[in-house]
This record gives sequence, structure tokens and C-alpha cells, in this order.
Amino acid sequence: MNENKVEYAGFWIRTGASIIDSAIILIMTLPILNMIYGEKYWDNPGSYMVLGVWDILLSYVLPAIAVIIFWIYKSATPGKIATQLSIVDAKTGEKPSTGQFVARYLGYYVSVIPFFLGMIWVAFDKRKQGWHDKLAGTVVIRNKTPEPVQFEKSL
Repeated sequence: MNENKVEYAGFWIRTGASIIDSAIILIMTLPILNMIYGEKYWDNPGSYMVLGVWDILLSYVLPAIAVIIFWIYKSATPGKIATQLSIVDAKTGEKPSTGQFVARYLGYYVSVIPFFLGMIWVAFDKRKQGWHDKLAGTVVIRNKTPEPVQFEKSL
């Protein structure tokens, strides 16, 4: 991959994309979880107690599958699409393999467990890679938008 022509996506733009993705997932899952569990779902805020199989499926399994599917088909989640970012193979600049995408998702757990240090690492790394990117051999880049067409004014 030609390093001179690539603009790596930094910490804040990736944080913005993550906020968009999180909002979409919450908008889709919380009403369903509320219908299933009712007020019990909202008891004990801050508690990480799992209420049942639907809680696991809607809070963990479905979002993981959705994210990986978006990565496979679009090389980005909706948040990354909205912020014009793409995930690419760190060596070739091409679309990563499905295995890389799965490794990248599992790498999120490695990145967040020690106080989100693996995510914060993006801010300091020269290629803006988090630990999940390093584990999967990926980088997140800004998509180049074409230059606007300039039309000559006719008199």
C-alpha cells in the first residue's frame, strides 16, 4: 500500500463513527428489549446482569453479526460510511478477508479490557491503528472524495 497516498482515520473521526453505530444499535434493540422485559430491564442501572437469552441475542450476538456483515459487504459500518471511512488490509490496501474482519471484531475485546487502552492507542499510533487493527492486520482510512468539477463561465 502506498503510504504517501493514504490518509489514516484518526481517533476522533473514528469515535464519531462509533457513536453513530452505537446510537443505531440502541435505537433498534432497546425498544425490543423493553417490550420483552418491561421495567425489569431498567432496574439496577449500571448492573451488568444479563436478563435472559433475548438480552444476550439482542445486546451482543445480533450487533456482532450486523457489524461483521457490514464490514464484509461495505468494508465499513453505517457510522464509518457516514464519516467516509473504510477498513482495508494494512499491507495491500485491499478489502480484508472475512477472517480478518472476525479477528478485528474479537480484537475489540482485547482493546477494551484494559481501560479501553487498545482503542485509545489509535490517537498515538503513526498508522492510527488500534490493537484490534493490529491483531487483524487492518487500517481505517478516509475515503477520498473526487475533486469538484469546475465549469467555465460562459459570457
